[in-house]
Amino acid sequence: MAEPTYAPIGQFCWTELASSNMAASKAFFADLLGWTAEDMPAAMGSYTIFRLGGLDVGGGYGNNPEQGPPHFTCYVQVADAGATAAKAKGLGATVIMDAFDVEGIGRMAVIQDPTGAVFAVWQSGSHHGAGVFNVPGALCWSELMTRDLDAAEAFYAALFGWSLKRGTGGGMTYTEACLEGGQPFAGLFKPDWPGSEHIPPHWNPYFTVEDVDASAAKAKALGATVLAEPMDIENVGRFAAIQEPGGAAFSIFKLAPPV
Repeated sequence: MAEPTYAPIGQFCWTELASSNMAASKAFFADLLGWTAEDMPAAMGSYTIFRLGGLDVGGGYGNNPEQGPPHFTCYVQVADAGATAAKAKGLGATVIMDAFDVEGIGRMAVIQDPTGAVFAVWQSGSHHGAGVFNVPGALCWSELMTRDLDAAEAFYAALFGWSLKRGTGGGMTYTEACLEGGQPFAGLFKPDWPGSEHIPPHWNPYFTVEDVDASAAKAKALGATVLAEPMDIENVGRFAAIQEPGGAAFSIFKLAPPV
């Protein structure tokens, strides 16, 4: 097993599935992304840890309708979950769940940004988040869809110290986020296609695959819905958007080869 590589403070460190059918979701991600699933003791609330090559890659749990529709939650690594939640509130966010201990392995808080998107923050204890990124089957990108790009940029830059670069490649305005001097790890954009006004603001995880077209076709055969067929992002790569059998949406991606 390879040595784990953990996300630094200020970067996405974990993704968590809330599924309407965990049995179907476990089988689906095992076949599509090669994840194995380990169910934690009942004292932890029937939580599942997903692993890739023996390294933690994400988590999941059964979603009740009262908790809203199935979804993924994206977590950012922080030094102090309580201080981050308080700072977020001062910046106009809503703290949905204030900082609390998670079975002695860390602390977390759940926050809704000023534009309406929900995310979580993680303060590591004995658990540092995912131990593998940017390989087939692992998280490679997190993306915010928002109706107020200016407000979102201001909020995340102030909260996490992200460096933001807005561009207009491919005919759309898109902002890349990175830590000072680092590589981009997230994107922010305002959708403008017909019907997008009905999509609530949210963070969406992307997982690397070897072949986007083959993976999208396999996902469909495994009972998923392909929300956006495979398409190229000029000079970046190829992606597709998928809704897994448990109802949560995510994307798959393959980086374009160097020019």
